[in-house]
Amino acid sequence: MADFDLAIIGGGINGAGIARDAAGRGFRVVLIEQNDLASGTSSASSKLIHGGLRYLEHFAFRLVRQALHEREVLLRAAPHLIRPLRFVLPVNEARRSPVTLRIGLFIYDWLGWRKILPPMRQVDLVTDNAGLPLKARFHHAFEYSDCFADDARLVVLNAVDAAEHGAMIRTRTRCIRAERHEAWRLILNARGQRDVITARILVNATGAWSELFAETALRLKPQHQLRLDKGTHIVVKKLYDHDRAYILQAIDGRVVFAIPFQRDFTLIGTTDRSFSGDPATVVPTGEEIDYLCSVINEYFRAEIGAADVIWAFAGVRSLYDDGARKPQDIGRDYAVMLDERHGQAPLLTIYGGKITTYRRLAEDAMARLSHFFPHSRPWTAQQPLPGGDFVYDGIAILLGRTKRKWRFLTDDHARRLVEAYGTRVDQVLGKATSLDDLGQRFGADLTAAELHYLMTKEWAQTADDVLWRRSKLGLRFSDAQRTALDRFMAQAAAARA
Repeated sequence: MADFDLAIIGGGINGAGIARDAAGRGFRVVLIEQNDLASGTSSASSKLIHGGLRYLEHFAFRLVRQALHEREVLLRAAPHLIRPLRFVLPVNEARRSPVTLRIGLFIYDWLGWRKILPPMRQVDLVTDNAGLPLKARFHHAFEYSDCFADDARLVVLNAVDAAEHGAMIRTRTRCIRAERHEAWRLILNARGQRDVITARILVNATGAWSELFAETALRLKPQHQLRLDKGTHIVVKKLYDHDRAYILQAIDGRVVFAIPFQRDFTLIGTTDRSFSGDPATVVPTGEEIDYLCSVINEYFRAEIGAADVIWAFAGVRSLYDDGARKPQDIGRDYAVMLDERHGQAPLLTIYGGKITTYRRLAEDAMARLSHFFPHSRPWTAQQPLPGGDFVYDGIAILLGRTKRKWRFLTDDHARRLVEAYGTRVDQVLGKATSLDDLGQRFGADLTAAELHYLMTKEWAQTADDVLWRRSKLGLRFSDAQRTALDRFMAQAAAARA
C-alpha cells in the first residue's frame, strides 16, 4: 500500500487549500514545498479577497460571481485575517464614463451575494474626507466593498489546519523525481538528505513552476497551457489618514490600488507584464516602480518617487492560457486537469486561479478525484480556519478580551497579535503576566514567545519566514536586527536537531 493517498507538490494557497480539504475528509496527505510556505506568488499578491471589478469588462461574469460568493465565505472563516474594506473609485471621465462605472458597480453588487458587506454608493469628493488627499480636479467618486487579507498567513493557516487533520507538511523539501507506476514513487531532497515516499495520486500545484516541474520531475512534455504574468507592488509611508482604499484608473486601461497597510504605510499595485524564465528570479524593476508612482501622482496631491519606496516586491502569477492577447486580459479562472492512464497512478494538475477562489478550487480538485474517494463530502465552507472561531464582526470584542487578559500589551501589539492569531493568541501568550514573561525581544514587538510559536507550530525557519510571511514586521526591523534574528533561529533549530 502507498504511504499516502495524495502527494501535493506546492505550498502556495492552492496546494495548502487542497491539503486542508483532503486531510479533513480523512485522506492520508503529504504537502511538499521546496522553500517556505507562501514563499512564491501567494505572498506577493495585492492581498485582496475580491471579485475582480475589472473582469466585468471582459464579461467574466461566472468568475466574478464565484469569487464574490467566496468573499463572504472566507470572511466568516478567517475574520482575524480578512477584513471588509471600502474602495473609493474616483471618476476620471478620460478613462471611463460615470455611467459605465455606475453600471459596472451595480452589476458587481448584484452578483455579490452580499449579506455582510454594504452596497455601492456615490461620494462627493469635495465634502467627503476621501477627497482630501486627491487633486482638486477629482470631484466625484463611487465607493464599494471588497475585503483585505493577509495572504501569506492564509496559506499558513490552511497548512496548519491540514496538519491538525493529519496531513504531513514538508517544507524546504524538493521533489526531484516522480516515477509513475501503479503508485507514484517520489524522490525527495531535503537539504541534501534523500528520501523516497509513495502516493496513490500526485497533485501538481506548483503554480508558476507547473510546467517546469512537469518537465524536470515528471519527464512530461510541456502542454503550453500556462502563461506567466509578473505583478509588482510597492509600499510607501501612508498617503492619507482614513481607512478606505482607492482604485485608480491608469492611462493604459488598467487599475492600480492604494491600500492602507500595516497602520503606517500604503500598499500600491499592481503591474501586469508577461514573464518568462525562472519565477524564483523575479524582482521589481525601476520601470515598474516608476509606473506605479506615476499612477499615484496623477491622482494624489502628495507626489511620490522611487526614493519614497520602503519595500518593493514582485511575484509571478500562473494564468491559464485562454488565448487572450494582453496579460491584463487573461482570465483569472482556474482549470483542474486530471491525467488518468490505465495501470498508472493519476496526475492532477492545477492551472491558474486566484487567492479568492482557492477554497472552491480545492473542492473542485477533490470533485475531480471523487471516483477514487467516493464517500467523501465537501466540508470547508462552514468551518473556520485556525483562530477564526468567532463571529465575522467580533474582532473588537476579541481585542478587548486580549487587552484585559494581558494588560501589559500596548494597543498596537495586542491588535497585531489578534489580527494574526485570532483566538489562538492564547497559545502565543500563554500564562504571561508581564512583557518580560514573553522572553527576549528581537525588534518591533516580536518576542521569544511568539517566535517559539511560529517555529514549532507554523514551520518558520528563517528571519524572512517570520518577518515577511508570518508577519510584516520586516517593515520595522533594521538590517542588524534581522541578522540577529536569523542567527538566533539557526541556533535554536540546531539545538532541537
